[in-house]
Amino acid sequence: MISAAWHARIECGGRIAGAGFLVTPDKVLTCAHVVRDGDREPLMVTFTERPGLPSVPARIVAHGGWAGGATDPGDLAVLELRDAVEIEPAALAPADAAHGEPPRRLVVYGFPAGFDEGALAEYRTTGPQLIKNEWTQLEAWQTDGQPLARGYSGAAVTLADTGEVVGMVTAAAGAKGVRNGRMMPTRVMVRYWPDLESLVPASAHAAAQRARLRELVEKAVRAGLDCDPVRLYTAAADPLDPLPPPDGFDSLRSAALFVLCELDARATATVARFADRLESLLRAPVEAAAPDWSPILVELAPSGAGQGLIRVEVSAYSGGRRHPVGSDTVPQARLRPHVQDRIEAAFRHLTPGTQELIAFSLPRDWLDWPVDRWPSSPDDETPLGCVYPVVVTDHARRKAGTRHVLTRAWNRLDTRAAARLHRVECGCPEDPRKLRLALRRSEACLAGFAAAPHTARARPHFEVSLTAPAPVIVWSRGGCADTHGAAADAGDCPGTAFLDALDAHVSRVPPAQLPRAVMDLREEADTEDGHWARDIQLLWDDPRCFTEPHGGAVHLQCPVA
Repeated sequence: MISAAWHARIECGGRIAGAGFLVTPDKVLTCAHVVRDGDREPLMVTFTERPGLPSVPARIVAHGGWAGGATDPGDLAVLELRDAVEIEPAALAPADAAHGEPPRRLVVYGFPAGFDEGALAEYRTTGPQLIKNEWTQLEAWQTDGQPLARGYSGAAVTLADTGEVVGMVTAAAGAKGVRNGRMMPTRVMVRYWPDLESLVPASAHAAAQRARLRELVEKAVRAGLDCDPVRLYTAAADPLDPLPPPDGFDSLRSAALFVLCELDARATATVARFADRLESLLRAPVEAAAPDWSPILVELAPSGAGQGLIRVEVSAYSGGRRHPVGSDTVPQARLRPHVQDRIEAAFRHLTPGTQELIAFSLPRDWLDWPVDRWPSSPDDETPLGCVYPVVVTDHARRKAGTRHVLTRAWNRLDTRAAARLHRVECGCPEDPRKLRLALRRSEACLAGFAAAPHTARARPHFEVSLTAPAPVIVWSRGGCADTHGAAADAGDCPGTAFLDALDAHVSRVPPAQLPRAVMDLREEADTEDGHWARDIQLLWDDPRCFTEPHGGAVHLQCPVA
């Protein structure tokens, strides 16, 4: 690396406290812990590569909020020089430039004990993942290289081939013989000192997306756009993006700043989605209304009266009331004609012209039943799901707590122009616990499965989707089977093909309209051999469609009431 005059030595009370680097003619960045006594003792900055230049007095003008602990965040301080210096400031690299394959060699210039003039150390990043959303781990380039030690804190971490800065050293490992440490990447430094953002370059595509977002935000502010910044961010965020602040955002500008500063520098897709959603609000800032469904609820469960007997309860919901239609125990051999008869009777309670919806509430082990393929009537073999919107629901989701969470989720989903699919791929490589986290954080309304839920490898993930709870779950009863190896070519997997087709379809459909859209797919599939949606199963839970009977007492058999 070419020697750079912008490297700085920080002295506090006459003692060498650490390192820093010049980013503007009168601003130096360093660690907050390096200048922890800077409010009580004089601070001096020396540019050791300019021997004739005297040390310059400085003061702290910005602080990252570091609380004093070794693992506390915000370990950054901005020093303002009493007099600007005629030294070319450090050049900053794009935030993801520290990582690569093969690894990129990084150089650190610090001031450990005995090296008042400075010493170099060579490092590389262990990987792009942040520790505690704050630091990147550094490891020695060579096993016998110079370890990080006291005096390197605040030093710029630079690319060996260009000398551009990718971060700042904040800590050494501490243990003897361990040659690694941590740096605060530039993308995190921007979080604590936003003025740095203009100095951090981005890739051409990322820069274009960021500029587009800034332009749209200013346009929205001028137009007086009324929108929920938290809802806008959560709709755009990926599962691994940080959650919004506990107190939310006080303005659209603060939400945009969060997207531009808090997210991983590679999260260009989130920036683009945020901008896309903002642009759509500017074009048509009208919330989509939920359909006024008039449901017929068919509840099926094993009867305690004997093997092969099924308890059937049918209700109609119309005009804000529940209308009981029938409650019977029937042999399984007579189940279909009995259900046909009760559904026909339930239609007498619906207001003519309303949007009918037939919901089968089933035990969890029965959720894969092809109820949509049952004949619509004794004299009509047309599948029920080709005549009416047919969905299934889960008995186990009847609890008041689950109902409350689902209602809150649907209140948010009403504002979305399209359903967002979370793919559970063939082989289910995603840990079920991480799937729960992804569904909760991304607020994806639809979990799509490549394998049917009864398969051994999909079952744990299906259970998690039900309990998360995901408002909508879709799978194919003819999806990938257990015999299909997880490492097989994805192009040969029927489950992957199903998810691809589903994703392309639901990307244009509001979540509340999915039952009608799936009915259209079933009609289409019934006329075409091998259609991808022939065995589609839709679990769809919107508790708002089911009024509570008897003055507010919840119907004991209704999972979505």
